[in-house]
Amino acid sequence: MSSTVVVTGFGATTPLGGDAATSWANVVKGTSGVHALSYDWAQDLSTRIAAEAAVDPATLIDRVEARKMDRSTQLGTVAALEAWRHAGFGLDDENTLDPTRLAVSVGTGIGGLHTLLGQWDVQKDKGARRVSPFTIPKLMANAPAATIGLRLRARAGIHTPVSACASGNEAIAQGLDIIRLGRADVVVAGGAEGVIHPLPVAAFGQMQALSRRNDEPEKASRPWDKNRDGFVLGEGAAVLVLESLEHAIARGATIYATLAGAGISSDAYDMVAPDPDGFGQSEAVRLAVLDAGLQPSDVKHVNAHATSTPAGDVTEVNSVRRALGDATDEVIFTGTKSQTGHLLGAAGAMESMFTVLALKNRLVPPTINLEDPEDGLGIDIATTARELPQGDIAAINNSFGFGGHNVALTFTSANITD
Repeated sequence: MSSTVVVTGFGATTPLGGDAATSWANVVKGTSGVHALSYDWAQDLSTRIAAEAAVDPATLIDRVEARKMDRSTQLGTVAALEAWRHAGFGLDDENTLDPTRLAVSVGTGIGGLHTLLGQWDVQKDKGARRVSPFTIPKLMANAPAATIGLRLRARAGIHTPVSACASGNEAIAQGLDIIRLGRADVVVAGGAEGVIHPLPVAAFGQMQALSRRNDEPEKASRPWDKNRDGFVLGEGAAVLVLESLEHAIARGATIYATLAGAGISSDAYDMVAPDPDGFGQSEAVRLAVLDAGLQPSDVKHVNAHATSTPAGDVTEVNSVRRALGDATDEVIFTGTKSQTGHLLGAAGAMESMFTVLALKNRLVPPTINLEDPEDGLGIDIATTARELPQGDIAAINNSFGFGGHNVALTFTSANITD
């Protein structure tokens, strides 16, 4: 069995669009998905902006089924079903894949928060007998992965990494391992998150983590800009279909990129702040290149974690330079959270999809709102869509999370088919 793992499908629902194609078209155009929140509860908060999903996922799912799902599961299900169909697989009676060779790995950072807090309100206001019997299956952090596994009849294992904002990338890394170990031929891997709710908006605000640029929401997320003041909370989901190269070729699948390597490390420094030395982040990048069997000079693009926080953005740049050395000068960076906001546990999966599409289309999406770059960055940041060089090249997607989780993924243009 080949140990090479390729991407044969993807799906997404994001602040930029209700599917992968629309999200990609808008991220290349430099569209902002950040808007003012219209809810009454938002008006008393210090931050009154967010990047909500462009399309309500509940409108894309059977109404009865949607009522049994938390919003995070609705988002994940929409993305997974799109990815599954995009990869050329059928549903229900048309799903001919051996279920014992199919696994699911979909992470979340928080999980079913709307359900948890909503049902707590029901119990307080109306009594325990009015609490929904679907509460627990809806609020579980593994509910998106479990729902997707049930829908696709996956019997080679269902997994849910919960590693804060690195969850989506860690889920994809786990999918890579599953196929390399021969435990499945196909893994549906990604992340889902839907927590735009008064409590997390207030809580992140109390941490001074969110931008307060309420009067200019489209300019609020600004990675590497001197005037950045925090991230913008977003929601959505993205899912990749990973497959062994051998299996993909045998069924004539279209290949969009090769998932060549993963690097996982931890800071062991602080619960919420990145290690300013950046050792853990640098190790993740170094290991991702090493695992891919590549040299730093092979890397031509980095989709950075780049949340738009004062502490995180510069640390990440220094970490990448430590890992790649002088080869960093040949890398085109982008920070697509400038457009999408921060999707927490879904961020890594969405940005991995953008990285795959950048390799496939040889085009790096822009970082918007970078008007006055931080001094001394010394990197090439795309502020308009930029072409990537031809030939066999590699690209990295970084994700870092509270708790010191660091996950970098290396994708390459090897094996891409038309």
